[in-house]
Amino acid sequence: MSPEELRDFCLSFNASVEDFPFNPETSVFKVLGKMFALSSLDGRPLTVNLKCDPDEAVRLRGEHPGLIVPGWHMNKRHWNTVTADGGLPDRVVRELVEDSYDLVVAGLPRAERLRLDRP
Repeated sequence: MSPEELRDFCLSFNASVEDFPFNPETSVFKVLGKMFALSSLDGRPLTVNLKCDPDEAVRLRGEHPGLIVPGWHMNKRHWNTVTADGGLPDRVVRELVEDSYDLVVAGLPRAERLRLDRP
C-alpha cells in the first residue's frame, strides 16, 4: 500500500478528517475528534498506528511478527503499529484500518453514532 492509498482509504470513512496535532509530518486521522489512525506518510517503511481490541491485538502480533507490533508511543494494549508497505496484503491493512475506525465509532456517544449513520 502506498502512502497516497493509505491516506485516501483513511479519508474514505464517514466524517473522517486528517489533522496534524503533533507535527507537520505526522498525519492523524480522526472521526468526530477521536483518533483512529496515525502515520508518518513519508516514513520508510510506511507504518500506521491503529486502534485494536486488546485480545485481537495480541493475536495479530503473533500471526504477523515484525509486521504488526505493539503501538509505538501508544497504549500498547489498545494500539498496534502495522507495516503497510511490507509483507501484509493490502486487503489485510484495509481491514485493520476499518476495524480501528469501527472501534472508535463504537466508543462514541449514541447521538454522535446516529449522526454518522445519516446519509
